[in-house]
Amino acid sequence: MKAWPVVGIALMQAFLLAAHWFIYQTWIAYWQPLTPLCALELRAVVLLLAFSFVPAALLGFFYSNRFVAIFYRFAAIWLGFLNYFFWAACLCRLSGFALRQPEDKPLIAASFFGLAIVVGVYGLVNARIIRIRRIAVQLAGLPSSWRGRTVLVMSDLHLGHINGPAFSRRIVATVKRLNPEIIFIPGDLFDGSKVDAAALIAPFAEFTPPLGSYFSTGNHDEFGNAAHYAEVLRRVGIRALTNEMVVVDGVQIAGVSYGDSGSPIHLRATLESLHLDAGKRSILLNHVPNRLPIVEQAGIGLQISGHTHGGQLFPFTWLTRRVFGNFIYGLHRFGGLQVYTSSGAGSWGPPMRVGTSPEIVLLTLE
Repeated sequence: MKAWPVVGIALMQAFLLAAHWFIYQTWIAYWQPLTPLCALELRAVVLLLAFSFVPAALLGFFYSNRFVAIFYRFAAIWLGFLNYFFWAACLCRLSGFALRQPEDKPLIAASFFGLAIVVGVYGLVNARIIRIRRIAVQLAGLPSSWRGRTVLVMSDLHLGHINGPAFSRRIVATVKRLNPEIIFIPGDLFDGSKVDAAALIAPFAEFTPPLGSYFSTGNHDEFGNAAHYAEVLRRVGIRALTNEMVVVDGVQIAGVSYGDSGSPIHLRATLESLHLDAGKRSILLNHVPNRLPIVEQAGIGLQISGHTHGGQLFPFTWLTRRVFGNFIYGLHRFGGLQVYTSSGAGSWGPPMRVGTSPEIVLLTLE
């Protein structure tokens, strides 16, 4: 079993190397003829870039210092641009095939690669502009005291080497301004990298919503030390619900861990172990918007999820929609269950958003 991570890392590195080589070959085929020295220098740069993200991610998982943070940020940004340079290279090849013998290959390359740069820069800027979404949710069976209450949902902050203390403080300032009555954090609060989690989460001690703050783990939280994360969250007043349920003013708030939510058998057993009262309304924090028939059968009225990032980067938005369907983003109904999936406030890997927007959500229960 220990060989699987090594195989996965090797396959990812091989894929990145192939993508870089394809871009390089396309560029020299479509740009002005390069001198042997320029071609050699370009190959060296491309080779270094091809071996940037995987080592940066591995270093970030085991070490925490300024060099690692800078290296990881650079490699992650390059990974985002690589995505669009790859598609630019594909469009160059398609144009060349369609035009047979295009006369102005440099213009084709400049146009598509220039567009890739523009899209990448837009993605970097867009990822830092966090939108505030206001959604009304009609939830039958709520106690009268819950009618009109505001619930703040912030998922997928991915606090780590890119989204650091400054990002954390900005999130807290936004939350304080919105002044919600209760806060739900459905996973991936941390990126799973080697960081000072206590320092990253310290600003969150500044807000204390009347009904509390509740968290359930996502896959990235479980890449790191989930138990340590739960402890540092407790110190700032955030309750980690690890396969637990609490009653808040007559409403059952439950949270399931990412590890137990992926398996139908484990999820069903976990929900049964909570002994939910069918006479009370229930809200579930579940990182991934899947296994919905099991959640509905358990009598849950509203599930709060994240994980998808809405696809984060076009064209992966299409692929993610194929996996999650309508539940990729927003409020949707599955029988008697309603599911709100947030696109998240942060990002994984490239700090870019193209085709999606980061968000913090304010739900008003009706």
